[in-house]
Amino acid sequence: MLDNAAVSATMTAFRLVEWSSPPQLIEIPVPVPRADQVRVRVAGCGLCHSDLAMAQMPAEFGATMGWRVPFTLGHEAAGWIDAVGSGVDLPPGLTVGSAVVLVSPASCGNCRWCRRGQENACPHGQVGRGYGRDGGLAEFVVVDDPARSLVALGSLDPTIAGPLADAGATSHHAVSRIAPYLDAESTVVVIGAGGLGGFAVQLLRALTPARVVAVDPSPRRRQVALRYGAHHSVDGVDGDTGAKISSLVGSDPIDAVVDVVGSTDTITLAADLLAPGGALALVGAAGGTLRRPWFGALPRDGVVFSFQGSDRADLAGVVELAAAGRLVVDIDRFTLAEVHEAYRQMEAGDLTGRAVVTP
Repeated sequence: MLDNAAVSATMTAFRLVEWSSPPQLIEIPVPVPRADQVRVRVAGCGLCHSDLAMAQMPAEFGATMGWRVPFTLGHEAAGWIDAVGSGVDLPPGLTVGSAVVLVSPASCGNCRWCRRGQENACPHGQVGRGYGRDGGLAEFVVVDDPARSLVALGSLDPTIAGPLADAGATSHHAVSRIAPYLDAESTVVVIGAGGLGGFAVQLLRALTPARVVAVDPSPRRRQVALRYGAHHSVDGVDGDTGAKISSLVGSDPIDAVVDVVGSTDTITLAADLLAPGGALALVGAAGGTLRRPWFGALPRDGVVFSFQGSDRADLAGVVELAAAGRLVVDIDRFTLAEVHEAYRQMEAGDLTGRAVVTP
């Protein structure tokens, strides 16, 4: 089912045209789905710091990842099925016009990790949507293998659903990993209460009985974390953060920390906070290190989860929670023509929600 009027048209896309150069808004043809593809009309695409970091990468790094320019940025996309290739059987419940969110990580579906439901570890997933292949910062995007690439939204508004594909699903992955270490007597600390941290706070409240403490230097973000359900918020990260947390929770041990920053200061704080047997979910990619011998620096019998990304089950999980009203997705909307300003505000920390471009 192809819309010939749309097929013959052009569209504006935000594309990385060459390495080490700023992305550009340019006109390209509307993509025509191959026999094995589905085209989605984009309702909203979330922005991510990694989009801008990618533009600064040298060509050699892109080549090692299998990425080839030009390609359209944007890996947090949702919209409506618009056209279906001749050889595609849509998954049950999906038709042309259905609202869907696009799975962010690419995966093959055949390797040992995919068979276990660990698509995040798929060795074939380095070339993904917005990472070396066209993403959602355009009016249309095509996807392969719709059974693996699309998650139905039902009544959930696709305009707000894009951030669930990465920020929401990644936070769900972190919370799912540490949930077995948390019970009604537990305290968990979330370091960084921005986009991912806000989702992490909500998911901890939805999926665990633990007390949640949010740590962030921004008063506005701390207030948002409290609105999302955090029991306490603490200004940080500095040498007094641990004492501030202790003044709130007393002598109760910290059974888990979710670090969505990943700087040397936040990793050090997380290691200092954790009680014996505690769990650290290291999500942030700020490039920090723990500059001391591991013995004595990490909790006795503790665990560290280091990862980025999510599995398909994580996306399905956050979609279900959002559809049920148990997960709030606050967004700041921008048009595609305003994408540069959206990134500027995101980098400056001026946004109240996730930046979403609505083509």
